[in-house]
Amino acid sequence: MNDVIYMDNNATTRVAPEVVEEMTPFFSEYYGNPSSMHTFGGMVGRKIEEAREKVAALINADPGEIVFTSCGTESDSSAIWGALKANPHKKHIVTTRVEHPAIKNLCEHLEKTGYRVTWVPVDREGRLDIDYLYGSLSDETAVVSVMWANNETGMTFPVEQIARAAAERGIVFHTDAVQAVGKIPVDVKAFPVNMLSLSGHKIHAPKGVGALYLRKGTKFSPFLIGGHQEGGRRGGTENTASIIGLGRAAGLAAEHLASGADRLRGLRDRLEAKIMENIPNTLLNGAKDMRVPNTVSVSFEYVEGEAILLMLDQLGICASSGSACTSGSLEPSHVLRAMGVPFTAAHGSVRLSLSRYTTEKEVDFVAEHLPGIIERLRQMSPYWKGAASRTV
Repeated sequence: MNDVIYMDNNATTRVAPEVVEEMTPFFSEYYGNPSSMHTFGGMVGRKIEEAREKVAALINADPGEIVFTSCGTESDSSAIWGALKANPHKKHIVTTRVEHPAIKNLCEHLEKTGYRVTWVPVDREGRLDIDYLYGSLSDETAVVSVMWANNETGMTFPVEQIARAAAERGIVFHTDAVQAVGKIPVDVKAFPVNMLSLSGHKIHAPKGVGALYLRKGTKFSPFLIGGHQEGGRRGGTENTASIIGLGRAAGLAAEHLASGADRLRGLRDRLEAKIMENIPNTLLNGAKDMRVPNTVSVSFEYVEGEAILLMLDQLGICASSGSACTSGSLEPSHVLRAMGVPFTAAHGSVRLSLSRYTTEKEVDFVAEHLPGIIERLRQMSPYWKGAASRTV
């Protein structure tokens, strides 16, 4: 698979070689249980605490505020359930219409069990309706959960502003920062965020490990109840090697943050400009000035996203579609529907997400071949006839 051009980094990232090297001894050489009393296990426990310090440093938290989890989804569920259990008399949740399924599906489930959920809308560029959000806050609100950056469009939300508004009302604020951490500066001391979720495999650590930032003093009820691990906040024997890998990845992310963001933004803008210039009837999803630096989301009128992905795949290009294919039907993503992307374009959406391993040569290869793919598919589309000369 040496010829693969990987532009699906919002789905997952390559594990960094430095991370693999850091993890390897903890599979067979240093395999002790970090909770054991003996020196062999204690050495592993100290490595976990070193990893905790590195993850904390990446978001400017105190190490004791970091709880290791299995993934971003578990971190999200822990945050929401923890807030609800800690405030059992409050039955109202505020979130957005464009959240990741880890939040969206959980809140839809909670609606069926007696909770009331306010779904804050976005506009055509993916900007959050802040006034609507503020107007929904009440004494009954247990938690506000707003993602920091959207996984499909890369749009960022004003979480600092929202967190302060929630704090003024005594409401717990959580942010799913899975797509923000490691891409843009995240400083949990700069604003009153109570809980923040992050995931290892989005920042070149392995799959199966994540973290929940839990601000000191925040009322919290554990999601996983078991042993004393993680200060009693998350039971279960620690995923030692992966936690140590996450720590190394967090350190690398901190090192690359400033220069890496500038480089990624340059590559993204180069790719985006070529697409918009060379492919007519194309919509850019998300405001240009409010996105993480690695993400391009575009919608091509009169074609299907899955067909685009298949043809890209034949060229060794890995990308994602903004559409979700289910048995017997094809529905645009809930994010694009919430943004009001026209039906003629919503099905033809593609997300290209870059990483620090993406090269200019790869960007240019994609930009060179994508116009021809879209043109061929449009020529096969019964809806394209007569529309080629129109502008979006």
